[in-house]
Amino acid sequence: MKIYIIGFMGSGKSTYGKELAEAMGYDFMDLDTEIEKQAKSTIDAIFTEKGEDFFRKLEREMLLKTVDLDDVVIATGGGTPCFSDNMKWMNENGEPVYLKLFEPELKKRLEPVMAHRPLLKNIDPDDLDNFIYKTLRARSLYYHQAKVVVEPMLLKAEDLAGVLRQ
Repeated sequence: MKIYIIGFMGSGKSTYGKELAEAMGYDFMDLDTEIEKQAKSTIDAIFTEKGEDFFRKLEREMLLKTVDLDDVVIATGGGTPCFSDNMKWMNENGEPVYLKLFEPELKKRLEPVMAHRPLLKNIDPDDLDNFIYKTLRARSLYYHQAKVVVEPMLLKAEDLAGVLRQ
């Protein structure tokens, strides 16, 4: 089985994904890390130097390379499901799991790291609430297409592993 962890930035996709992979006895892969290796650059630098469109093309290429993997949990970027037909593709080729967090928790997690997030570094901290609300609202349409929706603060990765094994 191939499990794609999706969700808004700051939802804990990498952390939860690693825990889920360990609980399932699967490998773990972080799509952003793989993009950085391939591009020999950071996500932030790619966004800054080549723009979001270029990044989304790299992201799509890296996602498609996961097609033949098995017994793996793959943490995607927050925008991955929302571009091209990535969400449809993940549903056809794996088990997407949406880590659903609400705005107050996302703000608490994102506020301290705004300078390190390409989509947040030029946002006034006073506008973070509005950015999260608008962006989450737009992306929720895609996120809710996942086969599994989990509130990670309420369901531990090891418990989800038990459900997924059934």
